[in-house]
This record gives sequence, C-alpha cells and structure tokens, in this order.
Amino acid sequence: QVQLVESGGGLVQPGGSLRLSCAASGFTFSRYVMSWYRQAPGKERELLASIASDGTVTNNGDPMKGRFTISRNNAKNTVYLQMPSLKPEDTAVYYCGAKLGWGVSPDYWGQGTQVTVSS
Repeated sequence: QVQLVESGGGLVQPGGSLRLSCAASGFTFSRYVMSWYRQAPGKERELLASIASDGTVTNNGDPMKGRFTISRNNAKNTVYLQMPSLKPEDTAVYYCGAKLGWGVSPDYWGQGTQVTVSS
C-alpha cells in the first residue's frame, strides 16, 4: 500500500538546522510532484514547497522565503527538506505529500514529524 514516512524531526535550538526526509513506497514516486507542508498548533496546514517529478522545478510557498530547500532523489524514492537557521516560529508538525501533477491538495499524505525549535 501507499506509504509516506517522514523522519528527521526533533528538538533543536534556535539557529540550528535539520534535514527532514520522506521515504515513499507503494506508488511510482518518480511520476509524482512532492511537497512539504507544516502545521503549527492552532493554525492551518500551510504549503512550504513543492518539487516537480523530475526535480527540475521547485515552487516555494510564502513561509519558506528562501530559507528552506526542497530536493528529491528518485533512485531512493525520497524527498528532503533542508532547514537551516531555524526559529521558534518554525515549531510545527511537518508533513510530506504526493500528487500526480500540480494541484492544491496531495493525493497521499505522510503521518508527520514533529519539529520543535526551543532553547
């Protein structure tokens, strides 16, 4: 069955960095647009970034503002989110999503990984 499994979250101090990974299985990963979202307590889930199936096009949402970088490795069926210079307001549950084509809502979601930025 389809699975998206996020990893790499945790507790980090302000200014620190994390790299999130999302391992996919159960579908043809290389055909799907992959995205990262996050949801902070009491807030709606927001799109951070999307990357085309072949990795040549990326689309960063407003919250990214150039700080985070999305990438993918189709040979490993994995999408990544590199997050440097983390701030307390980056604290959230981070989700990856997969969609066949560009669109609003993914066809598949991961279960999420918690990122907490605190001293």
